[in-house]
Amino acid sequence: MNIMLFHSTYGPRPAVRAAADRLRAAGHEVWTPDLFEGRTFDTVEDGMAHNEEIGKDELLRRAVLAAAPYSERGLVYAGFSLGASIAQTLALGDAKARGLLLLHGTSDLAPNVTADGLAVQLHVAEPDPFETDDWLSAWYLQMGRAGADVEVYRYAGAGHLYTDPELPDYDEEAAEATWRVALGFLGSLQPLQVRQTGS
Repeated sequence: MNIMLFHSTYGPRPAVRAAADRLRAAGHEVWTPDLFEGRTFDTVEDGMAHNEEIGKDELLRRAVLAAAPYSERGLVYAGFSLGASIAQTLALGDAKARGLLLLHGTSDLAPNVTADGLAVQLHVAEPDPFETDDWLSAWYLQMGRAGADVEVYRYAGAGHLYTDPELPDYDEEAAEATWRVALGFLGSLQPLQVRQTGS
C-alpha cells in the first residue's frame, strides 16, 4: 500500500522513521511528511505549544500539500496522536483513500461527513487522558454513522504514545502487539484499481 504517515506533536522523531522502515520492510511505500519543519520536542507541552503557534489550519495545509502528489495512487492515511487526527481529516476528505490507521489519536468529524466502506483501525491506550472512554464511544458511533468500517484496539496500562521507545509512555508489549495487528490490517486492504486506457 501507499502510506502517508504523520508524526505526533513531538515532531519527526526517530520513532517515526523506525515505524516507516518497519512498514517498508513489509512491502509498503511510505512517506513521512515533516509538518514542523525539522523541529522536535522532548515534552508534550512544548510540542503542543509549537502546534498552537503554527495553528490547525496551517498544519492541515502542510499535510494536504504533502499528500496531494500521491493521492491519485490511493493512499492509506496514518499517524501518531496529533498526526492521527490529521490523517483522519485527510482520509475522510479523500474519496480515493484506501484506509485509515490511527495510532494514539482521533479527531472530530465534520457534520454530514461520509466514509462509505472506509477501513479504519484505531490503537489507543486504556485509559488515555487524551482519548477518554466517553469521547471514544461517541467517536466510534459517529464513524459508524458516516459509513466507516471501524476496529478499535485498547491497551490497558500503556502510556499515551506507547509506541515510541524514547518516551516514558513506551510499552514494548503493547507496541509490538499494535504493529502486529496493524500490519495485518494493512495487508488486508485493497489497492486502488487504476483503469487502463487503450492506445
